[in-house]
Amino acid sequence: MARPQTDIDAGRLQLLEAVDIVVRARGSADISMSEVAAAAGMSPSNIYRFFETKEALFDAVAEKWFAAKIAIMEEVCASDMSPRDKMVAFFARRFEVMVQQYDADPALFRSYMEIGAQNYEAIAGYVDLGDHYLSVLVADAMEAGYFKGFTLDEMVSLINQMLFVYINPDMLTMIGTAKLKVEKLERIVDTIFAGLTKAAAEPAREAQMKIVS
Repeated sequence: MARPQTDIDAGRLQLLEAVDIVVRARGSADISMSEVAAAAGMSPSNIYRFFETKEALFDAVAEKWFAAKIAIMEEVCASDMSPRDKMVAFFARRFEVMVQQYDADPALFRSYMEIGAQNYEAIAGYVDLGDHYLSVLVADAMEAGYFKGFTLDEMVSLINQMLFVYINPDMLTMIGTAKLKVEKLERIVDTIFAGLTKAAAEPAREAQMKIVS
């Protein structure tokens, strides 16, 4: 008889909480399925009822880690805010979630960064998803008249580079929260909207001046 879905979900959640226990106890290196099962109070064979492989377990760890950020991106993209305010919320709200995770347990945060680096294939799709939602915001801004003269891909790349320290969790552990403030992030976004829109317009102005002269 198939296990009820609620039992499966409860078992998976129990195992994800057990991963936290293992990581807190000894760090992120070489976590085994048997260790996680023991931390959850399960037999080593029982864990495979919930996750068929170690990769599937880490996929679920990644899903849990990114869930709040995905919800923010979806909500911001669906909102009726101005393009500038959407861009601020898109980065600021995810950054605030990251800060909360870091402040709650800096050592655990760093360990999960190591797990992400060791299992990058589990998080690569979430990185791409972030670029997808950013592309949606940039396309909306372009329709509103911003960033003329730039392609969508160019703008996504530029914005990611300009706000790299606010989206890369490793930067948070290196720089700390004292220097990374949402107020600074807002100024960067304002510079992007004002500066890159102006930069796109300048070649056209120069061409007009040459014609007049």
